[in-house]
Amino acid sequence: MTASVTPRRPGRQGFTVFFTGLSGAGKSTLANALHARLMEIGSRSITLLDGDIVRRNLSSELGFSKEHRDLNVQRIGFVAGEITRHGGITICAAIAPYHAARNAVRNTVLQHGGFYQVHVSTRIEVCEARDRKGLYAKARAGLVQSFTGVNDPYEIPLDSEISVDTEKTDVDEAINMIIARLIGDGFLPRAPE
Repeated sequence: MTASVTPRRPGRQGFTVFFTGLSGAGKSTLANALHARLMEIGSRSITLLDGDIVRRNLSSELGFSKEHRDLNVQRIGFVAGEITRHGGITICAAIAPYHAARNAVRNTVLQHGGFYQVHVSTRIEVCEARDRKGLYAKARAGLVQSFTGVNDPYEIPLDSEISVDTEKTDVDEAINMIIARLIGDGFLPRAPE
């Protein structure tokens, strides 16, 4: 699926890159790397919305029920849509486990600019091996309820513009792939030859 808003001029149309995947898949790592690369490319406004930080500062009253998860993702989508509407770049990194909530974000952002969903498709076994906080182990032991991928579902996206498995693709390669897509679609200017 492609972003359905055609940019007026490269570097003028706002867009959002929305990373989704399991805990430990590499979303925040990729989001931070993309942020750094976009800062090198130009001087446009770039906002990074990391799911953990948004939850702590914007959604601290929410729990982990489906309704609360959807509301958290909806809030991220609203902010991303506003930034996109004003010509900025938004990079989001959130588990966002449910199709409907992700599609709502897509629809919100596409009213104002481009939207690229990046599914960080790293296998759960790899995510668990990376888990420094021990959350997967706690979830498997029944100490953490509603943990995505263990005792709560992650609905695998079938409509992502880009899919990245961080077990097989290194960070630079993944960012190059995303940047190439953004340039190809006219959301970023081509480098001078």
